[in-house]
Amino acid sequence: MKIKWLNYAVTLSLFAGLLLPAGQTNAASTNVKVTLPTFEVKLNGHLVENRNREYPLLVYRGITYIPMTWNDTRLLGLEASWSQAAGLNIQQSQVTSSYEPYKTESRNAAAYTAKISTSAITVNGKKINNSKEPYPLLSFRNITYFPLTWRFAHDEFGWDYKWNTDSGLSITSHNPQLQSVGLPSFAADNGVALFEGYYYFVQTSGTTNRIYRSPVKQPSAKEEIYSYSFEGSGEEWQPEKVTFQIRDKALWFTYHLGGGVSGSDRFVKIEDNGEAKMVHDGYLDFRDTPYGTLIVDLGFNYDDGTLYFEEGSDRVRVGDPDLSFAQYVTQNGLTATTVVGDDVYVLCQPLPSDPYSIYRINLKTNKTEKIVDASVSWFRILDNKLYYINKDDNQALYSSKLDGTNAMKLSEHAVSWFDSVDGNLFYTTKLNSTQYALYKLNSNGEDVRVWASPVASVQVVDHYLISQLGSGSGVVLLEGSGRLSLKVADPISRVVTSEDGVILQSEKNTFYKINR
Repeated sequence: MKIKWLNYAVTLSLFAGLLLPAGQTNAASTNVKVTLPTFEVKLNGHLVENRNREYPLLVYRGITYIPMTWNDTRLLGLEASWSQAAGLNIQQSQVTSSYEPYKTESRNAAAYTAKISTSAITVNGKKINNSKEPYPLLSFRNITYFPLTWRFAHDEFGWDYKWNTDSGLSITSHNPQLQSVGLPSFAADNGVALFEGYYYFVQTSGTTNRIYRSPVKQPSAKEEIYSYSFEGSGEEWQPEKVTFQIRDKALWFTYHLGGGVSGSDRFVKIEDNGEAKMVHDGYLDFRDTPYGTLIVDLGFNYDDGTLYFEEGSDRVRVGDPDLSFAQYVTQNGLTATTVVGDDVYVLCQPLPSDPYSIYRINLKTNKTEKIVDASVSWFRILDNKLYYINKDDNQALYSSKLDGTNAMKLSEHAVSWFDSVDGNLFYTTKLNSTQYALYKLNSNGEDVRVWASPVASVQVVDHYLISQLGSGSGVVLLEGSGRLSLKVADPISRVVTSEDGVILQSEKNTFYKINR
C-alpha cells in the first residue's frame, strides 16, 4: 500500500498550510515555480474551484499542494498556529469547520512563484527539518502550504486519498463534518426546530407568519401547517417571533399577540400528522399530570388562583389558597415546576416580601408544604433527587431528597446554570456580564473546570454539553464525562431546537447538522 501511495504521490499529492497573521510571514530563501492543477480536487467532498480562489491549490515538482488556511485546516481535522518564536505548529484535533471557497473576482494565472519556508515547523509535536524534506513546505500569498506524503497524510493526519483519471484527486478526513441541511435563507429570521424527521420553520410575509414543515430528506418540499397575523401587536413584544419547544416528547411553538396588558402568549401543539392547534392562550406555563394539564398562571389572576386545572370553562385551584398570590421564577418563559407522580414541585413567592422557596403540593390531597425554606433561585429534579441553587449561601448548588431533607452543599462556586448529562452534574459560574466558567461536579467533592476558556452559554442537546464561546466564535461539544467531543470553528449564532442530533445556525445564517 505504501508503494502504491508513493507512486501516486510522484504525480499527485496534497499539501496543506496555515494562514499567517499579517506582518508575520515565514522567512524563505528560495523561490520556486508552481502551477495550478489541471485536474479536479475535492476536500471532504467539496470541489475546490481554483480559478478564482484567493488561496488556490498549487502543483510543485508534480506534487499537489493545498493551502492550510483557518478553514481548510479545521475542515480536515487539524489545528494550526504560528508565532514568530515557535514558527508553524500543526496538530491533529477534534475540530471541524464548514468549507470556505475563498472566492474572489480576480482570475488566477496558470503559474506563479512561491518560496520554500525556513520557519520552524512542528507536526503533532514532532519537529520537521524542512531543508531535508523531498517536498518542502512552501509559502504563497502569505500562506503556508504543507506536503501530503504518506508519512504526513496517512501516518500523521489519518486521511484517505483517492485518485481517478476521470474525477481527479479526493482527500477525506475522519473528523465529524458540518452538513448543510438545505433550509431556505428566511428560516434564519425566526424559530427553527428538527422533530421526528421534519424541519419546522417560519416565513414572515408582511404582518403574517406562516409556519412550515419539510422532510429532512427533502427540505425544499415544504407544507404550511399554521399561519397568523400579528398586525396591530405592540412592537416591544416582537410579535413576529416564534419559539419552538419540545415538551413531554411533543413539539410546540409559542408566539405573542397584542400589547403588554391586553396581549397574551399563544401555545400551539403540533401533532404527528403535522396538524397545528392552539391549546393555551395567556401568560402561563403548563405541565401534564395524571389529573390533567396543570396551569401555572404568570399573569397573576388573583381571584382564580395561580395554579389550577381547567374543567370546561371553570378553574379548579391547586394548593393552599394562601399561595394563590404566588409569583413564579421563570427562565426563557418556563418555570421550574416539576411533576413527579402525584406531587408537583413549584418555586414561588407567596407574598412580595417573602423569599422564593420550593413547595410540594400533592395533587390528590391538595396538601401543600414548604420543603426548602431557604431562598432559592432555581431548582431541578434529576435522577429522583432535588437540586437547587441556594441564594442564602452565595448561590451554591445543593441537593436533597425529594422531601427536602438531607440537604447537602455540592459546589465550590456560585452557580448560574446547572444540568446533568449521563448522570454527571455540570454547572456554570459567572465571571463577568457575558462570560462563565464551566465546571463538573466529581464524586470526590472536587469541582473540575472542564473547559479552560470562558463560555457565553451552555445547554444540553442530544446527550452533549454544547458551549457557545461568544459572538464571532464557535461552539464546543463535550461528552457526559466532560471530555471534548468536537470543536466547531465557525462562528455560531444559536443551537436549534432538536430531538435528533445537533443543528447549528452559523452567523452567516447557514444551518448545519453535525454529521458524525
